[in-house]
Amino acid sequence: MSKRAVYEAKTEELLIPIVEEKGFEFVDVEYVKEGSNYYLRAYIDKPGGITINDLESVSRILSEKLDEVDFIPDAYILEVSSPGLGRPMKKDRDFERNLEKVVEVHLFKAIDGEKQFIGILKSYDKDTFTIDDGEGNETVFERKLTALVREYIEF
Repeated sequence: MSKRAVYEAKTEELLIPIVEEKGFEFVDVEYVKEGSNYYLRAYIDKPGGITINDLESVSRILSEKLDEVDFIPDAYILEVSSPGLGRPMKKDRDFERNLEKVVEVHLFKAIDGEKQFIGILKSYDKDTFTIDDGEGNETVFERKLTALVREYIEF
């Protein structure tokens, strides 16, 4: 397991009880390096949307817990935020939440000359998901071959 994966898993263990106690939803954790800085980002949500005060209260508690266990030796910036409208679908609960909704799919490698698809999410399992193009044509995608899957937002 990579250093990044270990830090994310340990942070998730600390974060889930905090968000559950407050009635929020845990979305994701990521540990990334951008430029010369490391960032530990926690994404949370709740029905109706998360507020700045919600984010601040979780950030304060999580920061204290991270200081107590101190498993990340690098200097990092902690950010607790909303996942935003265009959040990627990564976990099963993301796919579950978006069943029967229109999603956009971006691939690393083109299929029949296409790298982007839009359709209704019909089903998923741990390795694949299926979308319908609205005309009854279903396409099955391997999760590991997708660069991005998210709810489609039409502007």
